Amino acid sequence: MHVLDADRGVLTLTGATPPYDAVAGQVTLMVGEGVTGWVAANGQPAVLVDDKRADPRYRYIPDLQGERYTSMASVPMTSQPGALVGVLNVHTIERRVFAEADVRLLSSIGSLVAGAIVSARLHRNVAEREQARERFAERIVALQEGERRRLAGEIHDGISQRIVGLAFYLSAAADAVATDADFAAKQIAAARLLADQALDETRNAIAGLRPPVLDDLGLGASIASLGRSVPSADVDVDIDVEPGALAEHVETALYRIAQEALQNVAKHAEAERVSVTLRQAGNDAVELRVRDDGRGFSLDDRSVAAGVSYGLSGMRERADLIGGTLRVQSRPAVGTTIVVRVPFGQAAAGSSSSE
Repeated sequence: MHVLDADRGVLTLTGATPPYDAVAGQVTLMVGEGVTGWVAANGQPAVLVDDKRADPRYRYIPDLQGERYTSMASVPMTSQPGALVGVLNVHTIERRVFAEADVRLLSSIGSLVAGAIVSARLHRNVAEREQARERFAERIVALQEGERRRLAGEIHDGISQRIVGLAFYLSAAADAVATDADFAAKQIAAARLLADQALDETRNAIAGLRPPVLDDLGLGASIASLGRSVPSADVDVDIDVEPGALAEHVETALYRIAQEALQNVAKHAEAERVSVTLRQAGNDAVELRVRDDGRGFSLDDRSVAAGVSYGLSGMRERADLIGGTLRVQSRPAVGTTIVVRVPFGQAAAGSSSSE
């Protein structure tokens, strides 16, 4: 029994009677290759009664010891409504003429096996989706808890301390206003400075959730602003962003990924040029691409590939959360390219938020 991988066009030996079950998973044929491949390509049974090697469709496979068998019948395994799942082969040591009734029986058996395979695949897909959903929920909770801790820390260590100081200076000013106007004025000035600092920290905390620039300027102009703000004056940044309506959570994720990528370029890449493009990729996705001509790195470097040095893990996490993928291309002394691809079903404005 050879099962079809339709995406690759490959038939893999999946089940066999002993002793050939020992090579299950190891024998593969392309669609169109050998008798099995011919049956898959044409969707028709094939019967070889004598001298298999004389048939131009036949291919000898040493692991299956075809020389031990004289006749064979090969039928497509199809599920309703006729989708090819694989090919079922029957071999006989003694010469046998497979009658039409034999072929019909084998085809029926093949259909039953095909149905079982399809059901097993559906069950496996459901199980994988359920596992992915559980992992996704865990990531969401972890990110939410991380955001809560970040906000709590910023409020406790920054904003709340500013407010305590503000209250102290105002209290001192209130006590001295009637007796020492100059001292009271200094306390009010100090209080005003703390109020300004508290306001700045509040804005920064809010910006950590969704950058206000996205609401003010939109994603394209916001990414262009990121390019202009790269801290290294030696890096020439080229921005090419196509306008388009994306869901808010997708805009936020793509903005953060571009921000992290540009920060990595400034900190680590030693690049002279970096380009950032955001555009429609074909008819089914939107693609963000950040490319630099810096020093690059080896993808075999596990610490770098895991995101330890370049923050790739955080970017990949953001891409995962919006239903996208992140791909890294890099070579030493050549540069690095980061590509984020998000399906339109996830990216389009009006789609449900993943965060």
